[in-house]
Amino acid sequence: MSIVVRFPPSNVTKQQYDSVRNALTESGDWPPEGCRLHVAFGDQQVIRVSEVWESQEQLEAFGEKPRPRLEEAGIQLSGQPEVLDTHIVETF
Repeated sequence: MSIVVRFPPSNVTKQQYDSVRNALTESGDWPPEGCRLHVAFGDQQVIRVSEVWESQEQLEAFGEKPRPRLEEAGIQLSGQPEVLDTHIVETF
């Protein structure tokens, strides 16, 4: 079953977000297997992230890969992500 993951707000800037994403792309860890949708939104000073994953197991398999890059960018999450089971996932 697919899941929705909503990461808590943590005052991540667009520059910090871009540095992490670029590092993951360069290392071959982006896009992660099983991530069906990744959305980054907000203004330049507060980027929020939500994702849709094919399964909890795939999210967990990816889990530790971004951690060192988040630390390098000075990002600390303000709490645990909210994980919700999906009812329907459609793309148009």
